[in-house]
Amino acid sequence: MVVELRQLRYFVAVAEELHFGRAATRLLIAGPSLSQQIKALERDLGVPLFIRDRRSVTLTPAGVALLPHVRALLERAEDLQRRAERLSGSEPVRIGYVNWLPADLAARTAGVAQLYVDPWVVPSHAQAARVAEGSLDLAVCWVHTRALDEHGLEARLLGADRLYAVSVGADRTPVRTHGITVLVDDDATSWASWNLFAEQLARDTGARIQRIGDGGITGPAFFDHVRGVGRPVLNSPKGQGATLPPDLAQRLVIDPVVMWTWSLVWRRDETRPVVLAAAEAITRDVGELGLHDPGTWLPDGDPHK
Repeated sequence: MVVELRQLRYFVAVAEELHFGRAATRLLIAGPSLSQQIKALERDLGVPLFIRDRRSVTLTPAGVALLPHVRALLERAEDLQRRAERLSGSEPVRIGYVNWLPADLAARTAGVAQLYVDPWVVPSHAQAARVAEGSLDLAVCWVHTRALDEHGLEARLLGADRLYAVSVGADRTPVRTHGITVLVDDDATSWASWNLFAEQLARDTGARIQRIGDGGITGPAFFDHVRGVGRPVLNSPKGQGATLPPDLAQRLVIDPVVMWTWSLVWRRDETRPVVLAAAEAITRDVGELGLHDPGTWLPDGDPHK
């Protein structure tokens, strides 16, 4: 039996997304190819890893049991690669992300640094922690000033999303923030940053909190929640690229306009010129991105407020 590291990375991506389409987009491969590779991995391992139906993808008990071991194996493989790169004198700058990177990232750093985009996509707070402990040099994530101080990180603005609401029907008129619902997931480990953001938004604006426990902040389950809530529901930045079903409509959120920021973070005690030069090149000429326009809301503790 020969199992390729590439197939193991595919397994982790599907396990994290629980959606073959999103995992394929994240991995930059075709959906059918991803499905074939997962089936080949299941065949080689001799156990099914996922339960698939028309609406959802879930891990089998074997998939749940194997996932942490696969992650550990990939970490060891990446550590081996880093050691080899240091020995060769060509160590790249390692950057992690949650679900968004600038489209021109490579162009921004051309001639400045060799970037290695880490394939392990985890939540914002986890990526910030990985920078702090040294497995990443840079990360693109949402970050609170409290986390910057706890981890000894610097943050510079890199991007911003104007969040919108999704509602049932064809009405596309703007909706005031106090008239929307914000989902908060019981899985505080996976959704720590979003929950913190959502709960403060509700306190500040009068938006209504809806607590869920199925990870439906994004994906098809999010759309099911929209249908069940009966009010416009705020769309999270991780779901910005999801295809909207025809029975739902996207609506601007106003009074206030709700903004989510993306920061580039690195260690405050970072001394390597190549990492500092990469951080400068990536964030050069970003501007304020409308964050300080009248009627815009950012949570307390956002480093760019």
